[in-house]
Amino acid sequence: MIQNKRFSDRNKSIAVILLVFAFIGLVAYQTRDKEDRSWSIYKADAESTSYSKLDQINTSNVAQLQPAWTFAINDMKAGSRGGSSESNPIIVDGVMYTTSAKHWVYAVDAETGKQIWSFDPFDGAEGGGVSRGVTYYEDGNDKRILVTGGDQLFGLDAATGKPIPTFGDNGKVSMNVGLRDDPATISVIPTSPGIVYKDLLIMGAEVSELYGAQPGYIRAYHCKTGKLEWTFHTIPLPGEPGYETWPKDAYKYAGGVNDWAGMSLDIKRGIVFLALGSPSYDFYGADRKGQNLYGNSVVALNASNGKYIWHFQTVHHDLWDYDLPAPPNLVTVKRDGKDIDAVAQVTKHGFVFVFNRETGEPLFPIEERKVPVSNLPGEESWPTQPFPLKPKPFARQIMKEEDLTHYSAAGHDSILKKFRSMRYEGLFTPPDLKGTLMLPGTRGGAEWGGAAYDPSSSVLFVKSNDSPEIESMKKVDVEAEAKNQTVFDQGRTIYNTYCVSCHGKDKNGDEPNYPSLIGLRNRMTREAALDKIKKGGGKMPAFASVVKGQEKGIIAFLYEREQNSSKVTKQETGQTKAGADKYLNLTAYGHFRDPNGNPAIKPPWGTLNAINLTTGEYEWQIPLGNNEKLQEKGAPETGQEGSAGPIVTAGGLVFISGTNDKKLRAFDKKTGKLLWSTLLPGVANATACTYMTKGKQYVALSVGGTTENPSGFVMAFRLP
Repeated sequence: MIQNKRFSDRNKSIAVILLVFAFIGLVAYQTRDKEDRSWSIYKADAESTSYSKLDQINTSNVAQLQPAWTFAINDMKAGSRGGSSESNPIIVDGVMYTTSAKHWVYAVDAETGKQIWSFDPFDGAEGGGVSRGVTYYEDGNDKRILVTGGDQLFGLDAATGKPIPTFGDNGKVSMNVGLRDDPATISVIPTSPGIVYKDLLIMGAEVSELYGAQPGYIRAYHCKTGKLEWTFHTIPLPGEPGYETWPKDAYKYAGGVNDWAGMSLDIKRGIVFLALGSPSYDFYGADRKGQNLYGNSVVALNASNGKYIWHFQTVHHDLWDYDLPAPPNLVTVKRDGKDIDAVAQVTKHGFVFVFNRETGEPLFPIEERKVPVSNLPGEESWPTQPFPLKPKPFARQIMKEEDLTHYSAAGHDSILKKFRSMRYEGLFTPPDLKGTLMLPGTRGGAEWGGAAYDPSSSVLFVKSNDSPEIESMKKVDVEAEAKNQTVFDQGRTIYNTYCVSCHGKDKNGDEPNYPSLIGLRNRMTREAALDKIKKGGGKMPAFASVVKGQEKGIIAFLYEREQNSSKVTKQETGQTKAGADKYLNLTAYGHFRDPNGNPAIKPPWGTLNAINLTTGEYEWQIPLGNNEKLQEKGAPETGQEGSAGPIVTAGGLVFISGTNDKKLRAFDKKTGKLLWSTLLPGVANATACTYMTKGKQYVALSVGGTTENPSGFVMAFRLP
């Protein structure tokens, strides 16, 4: 009996031990599952915080970070121009999902970097275009990746990458369907991932910024079927709120007002928050007189049905292309000892607007101030604009003569003469025929990488650019200019009107943002080039309405086919209000520089800012990036332009890339002190991510292409 009792006790002990191990294993599995999903949504979470709770990598050990793996993408032809991927990878259950500069979709083992599957949304065609990532959806065992390629929305099996036949038309849905005009004649290309609420995928889109653009309606599709469930008209139809802020027929021809940068979601309240862009045409609005709701507005919608809740317009009747460039950050701030759920929106012109999440009430005072009045014929600029009193602007908004650079006497004299010749009355100086200085500029202030929010300190981290540019307005009469032109000359006229500000008079471009077009025929077929011109991609808007009826001309010029000397017979132009004049900004998206290509404004040209949203005060501001050739001896780093955003972690770190010096950096989030940096093989024009798999924390990001590998890379780092 004693022996049997000992045997029984022993069995009980073993059973207890096994139960303990099973429990530990279950907890470890559940923890791993949770950790593996710490960055399972674009910009970390539905709130668009770019914040991670992981702290294995922290201020005490980040200096030890080293490469863990590199996934070399191979979807572009040898000799291609190096691609620039803007994808923010997501990680679900140990698998990373991302897109390349070619817009292919990849599933990669998050521990090893080995490819699991790939998907070409263009089925072997040229394709391409900006993609900032994918969206993950699951319902039980139904796990899928929702991603766009061109104007198509795809539903892919997350395990295999194969299109799901029951989603839309054999795995895809045309996003051209459901807008204003004939789907066969338009092309709407989303650049940022949608966001999932229950079984709905809520999507914005990128549309042209020129005359004849489509309206940027917000739409929700069923995640399983692809069926369009609701639409919010960002340019209101008759009878809808905001219709009175436009001419009565504007909904028939006006375009833009699109969410191209992404959105955020309060899952508990069922509210989706939009960051809407400007109406088109961006720099002249005689055919859209009024405030133009919901252009340049933060808008809160019921996520279930798309019904309007509240809005705030950050720029009235925009004439400066001051799109809201990034998803709103959902944050929590203290007021009178109480926590208030809020939404913070960063802007291109350097402001942070903070609102009560439920009511839209500003948490810091906002003043409507008088601004300069337009002199352009037919234009009626809005007389006031909103200025938040706190926080102070994170980008420079005023430029004086003493701010001009002096790299040489001749260079300084040149930009001084130009500065004095232009109309300039500070922020919101409207476009003018004599030229207007813009600061921070269309690439200034915050960009699409947006801000990161640290909930432990209520600090918002935002990258900012100071990039002055010149608006040069000209009345365009395409019909008159076409008279007696050859097809080649027609193409030259189109190029000099629409393309020269970015690609240069000599077609040499301005790398890495604007590629050289010299030798284009050796890199791209004429058909692929025309498709790119029509649909746009990267910083390039769609020019479908511009080249309609003029395709032969622009191709003849770009491909140097001067023998194409037949006379132009007719010009077709983009749709506007009947009989309306057209004015174009001939130097849109260019830089204000001296004759040698040096920036016209003194550094810093890029900064990283830490703003306490409870107090509205700055914790710190530092230059980000460095141009060693232009850095004066003993001076601080110059800072550089960049579009990628920061991420912040519970380990006390801020990681950010995106500058042309090809570095990924880690800063102490409390002080702004640089703790670690590494040189990457290419420019990483993408926001990083961080995740945990098999007990190890990683930091990963997309890296642009090189001469050796134009397709680019995904790189991951971890501790030894």
